[in-house]
Amino acid sequence: MKKILLQLLFTVLCFSAFSQGTITKYLSGTDKDHTLQWDFYCTGGRQSGKWTKIAVPSNWELQGFGTYNYGHDKVKANEQGLYKHEFFAESWKGKRVFIVFEGAMTDTKVTINGKQAGPIHQGGFYRFKYDITDLLKLNAQNLLEVTVDKTSANTSVNNAERKNSDFWVFGGIFRPVYLEIVPETFIDRMAVNAKADGSFQVDVYPQNLENGETVEAQVQKLNGENVGKAFSVSTNTTADHLELKSSFNKPLLWSAEFPNLYQVVVAIKNKQGVIHQVKQKFGFRTVELRTNDGFYVNGAKTVLKGTCRHSFWPETGRTLSHPVQLLDVKMMKEMNNNAVRMSHYPPDQDFLNVCDSLGLYVLDELTGWQAKYDTIVGRKLVKEMVVRDVNHPSIIFWDNGNEGGWNTGLDNDYALYDPQKRTVLHPWSDFNGADNHHYPDYNYILKTVATGKDVFFPTEFMHGLYDGGAGAGLEDFWNQMTIYPHNAGGFIWAFLDESVIRTDKGNIYDGDGNHAPDGIVGPHREKEASFYTIKEIWSPVYIDPQPIDKTFNGKIAVENRYSFTNLNQCTFKWKLVKFPSAQEKTTAANVKATGSPKALDLKPGEKGMLNLALPVSWSQNDALYLTAFGPDKKEIFTWGWAIHAPAVIAKSMVSTPAKSAIKAEETDKLLRVKCNGINYEFDKTTGYIQKVVKPTATISLSGGPVLAGVNTELKQFTHKSINGQYIIEADYQGAGSLHVKWIFVPGHPVKLEYQHAQQGDADFMGITFNYPEEKITGMKWLGQGPYRVWKNRLKGQQFGVWHKAYNNTITGETWGYPEFKGYHADVNWVTIENKESPFTVYTTDKNMYFQMLHPAREMDAPKNNNVEPAFPEGSIGFLNAISAIGTKFQAAKAMGPQSQINHANGEQISGTLWFDFSH
Repeated sequence: MKKILLQLLFTVLCFSAFSQGTITKYLSGTDKDHTLQWDFYCTGGRQSGKWTKIAVPSNWELQGFGTYNYGHDKVKANEQGLYKHEFFAESWKGKRVFIVFEGAMTDTKVTINGKQAGPIHQGGFYRFKYDITDLLKLNAQNLLEVTVDKTSANTSVNNAERKNSDFWVFGGIFRPVYLEIVPETFIDRMAVNAKADGSFQVDVYPQNLENGETVEAQVQKLNGENVGKAFSVSTNTTADHLELKSSFNKPLLWSAEFPNLYQVVVAIKNKQGVIHQVKQKFGFRTVELRTNDGFYVNGAKTVLKGTCRHSFWPETGRTLSHPVQLLDVKMMKEMNNNAVRMSHYPPDQDFLNVCDSLGLYVLDELTGWQAKYDTIVGRKLVKEMVVRDVNHPSIIFWDNGNEGGWNTGLDNDYALYDPQKRTVLHPWSDFNGADNHHYPDYNYILKTVATGKDVFFPTEFMHGLYDGGAGAGLEDFWNQMTIYPHNAGGFIWAFLDESVIRTDKGNIYDGDGNHAPDGIVGPHREKEASFYTIKEIWSPVYIDPQPIDKTFNGKIAVENRYSFTNLNQCTFKWKLVKFPSAQEKTTAANVKATGSPKALDLKPGEKGMLNLALPVSWSQNDALYLTAFGPDKKEIFTWGWAIHAPAVIAKSMVSTPAKSAIKAEETDKLLRVKCNGINYEFDKTTGYIQKVVKPTATISLSGGPVLAGVNTELKQFTHKSINGQYIIEADYQGAGSLHVKWIFVPGHPVKLEYQHAQQGDADFMGITFNYPEEKITGMKWLGQGPYRVWKNRLKGQQFGVWHKAYNNTITGETWGYPEFKGYHADVNWVTIENKESPFTVYTTDKNMYFQMLHPAREMDAPKNNNVEPAFPEGSIGFLNAISAIGTKFQAAKAMGPQSQINHANGEQISGTLWFDFSH
């Protein structure tokens, strides 16, 4: 009986404690996957002029209503959305009830039971609420009516959020709506300032206090265990807020590397007990932008490795979900980002919660894309943003608009609500000691390194339009930026392609031409090649792989680019592998040995040599892989090294028994050589191979070899039999020279030796052939993969055997990665799979690039053509040099040494290929 009474008492106490907290009652769904149907009427566009139903939260365009608008908007559509929803108000006598909107685009009028709840809210990305206590019918149904105007009555809101914006402009109640029920005396909000030295202050904003009450705070671990003692202050009924202070001895600090969180429980108490209490997560940390120095977190200089992120999902627009927020942060962390910039508006609260818990530094941004809010509405929106977001340790700066969209009259408002006094930035400008210049070219970086004084971190750079920018050119930029003593990193534009599923156009993807396809990942977070390039360049365990040769002693140079992590907190694993041959169906490597070297004791910024302690037989394998894992046991990056030169691999080719002696026959225009039962036809007027005829198939290899991109003419064509071999030679002269020698030997694949030379600038150099694209079905190769490369984007790939089926993917426009067409690096052999008969080409040359076809042209590529590098006319090529790619705003030549056009000085370049048609 005593046990039962204790259990009942515990239940009553738990209910009593819960009842003193804030009660939340959702009137809408909670996210894109959990919605609630409300009555809805759209005044214009699709499905307009009638009452129907709509999911809330949502953007109405994605639900089949109204008209789609991209930014740069000239008021293409101006529909209203009228919402109705009935809800039951319980017996909340003695309570205050607020209705809260997390986000509605744009002007929002709210009425309860026919009475307006408060002033019309203007501004589409901000939390706002009304006290509706006196408008409610308790223990009865209540009618909520909301009118949302897609266009604001305030000109500055239109200018800041839509007219000049470079992003989709959606309408609707796109974030949740709910009721907050609190006691008459309650805590409206709080603002925490918890510093790295353990000092703690929380500014508490109570409402309707009475004399004799106290406000008490208790810091806890997230599991509810108290940290230190509670501390309190007596109430002051005339004060705007109360300040509660304490200090803690060596708390666990928050950073992106170690996101340690605590919580504080704040309660208003009187003699009878707790009147109201709230709980808030926070982190102990100090962030500083030190003038003429750098950016510091907890006293450690920190480099921001960031991307700019829109809140976006292609089927639901700005309406997201916790899985999407989690996916984005995890992908950024996987890419070795440690920071993210909110572009160009405050995100969902949940995204910031995930940044807090997993560890990302955040730039939180007031909307204003090249146009600003006026001061009256701007001050309201600054307050709404900062009041909502102030307690997130992940937030390190406030962005007051973007690219000229800053109202300088608002700069000092942020500190009114932020006891941490975070620095306010003007993205695109020099302000408050920060150089946030957008889209600097390489020369700007050089000038900054030489003469700069401000802390440098571009809030947008490396514009990732289609397949350009992002990772392309990043290595040169980053190498220079790391030299600059006041470097604080930068933010790549952009994290994702903002291409929406158009419900009015048969559910096609629409990126508004070339405005939206500028992500490192696709709209559903499909990874592009630059994802892996960034992952390698921004790896906090930095390794710059050098080719393995006979002098390799199993030691790898390593640099610690963390801010707080010693490399002895990381783990490393290596493996030695043998690759399958071109004839084997698998691409999987055979692991021959593995090991875990002892981690280095390297502090942040230090360099050392990691001793892998490889077995003495290591050189008998094909490749070495090394993987680094962070303190969280997640992969940082895997580096790979080829152990053997391509010539060694070529020696392992399968030879076939000689079926008969070589035969040759010719006409005036045609030479046919028969070797190992296969006929090879050459055009005597051009010297080019024309086709390969097997007993079971004809292979349409033709039109080569041609000196890629250079006009030449055949000067001499000879052929003869020598000691059982048959030799065909051709010499070409013109803007360059090419000598070709085909060697046919019974029982062996066909050998092609060639030498070429040219003068001057060249987008690419090497030889090409033709093969019909419509007959190609796939490719398998030994080399870097699985993605294509550019001259200025070679990082991020891994050496191995790869396979991919044919696709015609256009990066950022159609999604199917890795793209099939393009340049591939360090190719040792490649099998061209086709509808006729597959064949394999081996090379004996190091650093060979293989060209597979020509990437399709983007539908809306800009006229400047920066992101369409040149390709040879031939469909498949074996090249010694390839093109670089630029960005939306810069040609490749402005992006650094790796991005420069190739230069030929007349040097003779030799190459050897083996063609195996015996499959």
